Amino acid sequence: MIKKIIYSLLPVVGGAIVGLIISGYMNYGDMVKPPLSPPSIAFPIVWTILYILMGISYFIATKDKEDDKELNQIYLLQLFVNLLWPIIFFVLEMYFTAFLWIILLIILVVAMIKELLKNNKISGYIQLPYLIWLLFATYLNIGIFLLN
Repeated sequence: MIKKIIYSLLPVVGGAIVGLIISGYMNYGDMVKPPLSPPSIAFPIVWTILYILMGISYFIATKDKEDDKELNQIYLLQLFVNLLWPIIFFVLEMYFTAFLWIILLIILVVAMIKELLKNNKISGYIQLPYLIWLLFATYLNIGIFLLN
């Protein structure tokens, strides 16, 4: 049970740590952005909600299971890829690499959703806003790459 709680809290804690790491590198306001780009204040709000939903989804999917190795692996792998994206994008300013990285993340999130759906339909559906946001973030990423 402790492992499940830790894994459930990991997205929020990891997101907070990455937020602190990239805070000195945030140049979003200086970038030429594509149409529909939200204000910078939207990102920490949206990501906090998505990370909370990710933890809830994981907890729901595993509440009645001892250990689901496949789900644990894909959950942790997509989270690792997720947490590296802002470092690639903001710290390293490697916009095209970040674009390729987010495509990888989308593939992993689709795989994670499939695994979640096997365990509990609701836990999989809870991740649909995450996938939709990633698709929007991909649009922003490629737009910023092309315009900057």
